[in-house]
Amino acid sequence: MDEASFLAGYDPRAYPSVAVTVDVVALTIRDGKLCVLLVERGEQPFAGHRALPGGFVREETLDEAALRELAEETGLTSGEAAGELDRVHFEQLRTYGNPGRDPRMRIVSVAYLAFAPHLPEPTAGSDAAHAYWVPVEEAKDLAFDHDQILADGLERARDKLEYTPLATAFVGTDFTISELRQVYAAVWGEELHAGNFHRKVLSVPGFVESTGETAARGGERGGPKAKLYRAGDARLLHPALLRPTREDRVR
Repeated sequence: MDEASFLAGYDPRAYPSVAVTVDVVALTIRDGKLCVLLVERGEQPFAGHRALPGGFVREETLDEAALRELAEETGLTSGEAAGELDRVHFEQLRTYGNPGRDPRMRIVSVAYLAFAPHLPEPTAGSDAAHAYWVPVEEAKDLAFDHDQILADGLERARDKLEYTPLATAFVGTDFTISELRQVYAAVWGEELHAGNFHRKVLSVPGFVESTGETAARGGERGGPKAKLYRAGDARLLHPALLRPTREDRVR
């Protein structure tokens, strides 16, 4: 059957209506805390409730829709700011389609994880009254099923730091092991033993490499200087840097 013949006999009313949206778990570190971007919904359903940024997919790909929503809420839409999107770690997280997750109709949402070291103050998009960064431990009672989506996004980000060198993207080009440890502590939400962390990082081939230089970091001029490192060429960490709680389970 050719396309014209098929369309002639096609009745869309015979099929259930399904819409597709995207939701974005955008994470960054602000003042040493892992924060998530939330919006205050300006429209029903859940008007006035906090939610993850997102919206309906238009005539675009899923990736394009998610990047558009992220750009709208963060203000990374033009000029120099648009270049900041290149520094965002961006990946598809999961698909959520349980019946009743949205009271309007059957809506399937494709969630994305966006993770960057520095993102600007947000600017609410067209369907949001406000947008702001919130420490992840304070992001609760969100609209729709966004509590679950956020939990899944956090777990994905924490896993990424165990098995990949993603954390090196959130420090400067040259950094100290202490600065790298602060990234891990913020994302994992756990204090890390400085000596143990230092030893583990240097035991992973290709994770970091010494620059041969030192610099004062966070201390008074003339104080002790710390060795500087840069990201190595490893794409996966072996052995992995497991979270302390996960190490206990492995043993």
